[in-house]
Amino acid sequence: MGVTAELAEGVAQLGFALPREAQPRLLDYLVLLQKWNRTYNLTAVREPSKMVSHHLLDCLAVAPHVMARTIVDVGSGAGLPGIPLALALPQASVTLLESSHKRAAFLHQAKIELKLDNVAVACERVETWQPGAAFEMVISRAFSDLAEFIKLAGRHVAPGARLAAMKGIYPHEEIAQLPAGWRLQETIPLTVPSLRAQRHLLLIGRERV
Repeated sequence: MGVTAELAEGVAQLGFALPREAQPRLLDYLVLLQKWNRTYNLTAVREPSKMVSHHLLDCLAVAPHVMARTIVDVGSGAGLPGIPLALALPQASVTLLESSHKRAAFLHQAKIELKLDNVAVACERVETWQPGAAFEMVISRAFSDLAEFIKLAGRHVAPGARLAAMKGIYPHEEIAQLPAGWRLQETIPLTVPSLRAQRHLLLIGRERV
């Protein structure tokens, strides 16, 4: 099965209706990622078929659970999950936050080539970044453990909004070590087509006083 068919079948299995132009643009993103990966080593996954399941579908599985209008992808790296989410949710404003200049250069190029009008790129460290406004969702994929994620990125969460951590196996120990003032509000088990691995989305918010 080619990557076009694999992506289409995977999206159908997720049961999430993508905007009409999203699938071809996701494939364009994959081509761009492969091209830059030869020089910049953006991802260890290099096979196009695995990129569809491990990257695109893995990130798109989160989209039905994102109700935010403003999103920041912390430690965006190659644009995951931020770019797939921006294509799946064109009504949302997505900021890709990445401290590496090389990776941020790729993100800027992706924004231009994929015509991502709802995306902004910030080459900053999360703990010192001053965006000027908080976000309705602060999301990360393999950025750090939960305590560190909250410590570094918690200040960017708008009142009543949540941190969203994409995880593999359910992280019992990390959850037990959540810092004071924060609690796990919801755990969403995810089923990713063609990916035989556990996936969870953890939604974390401030304790109500």
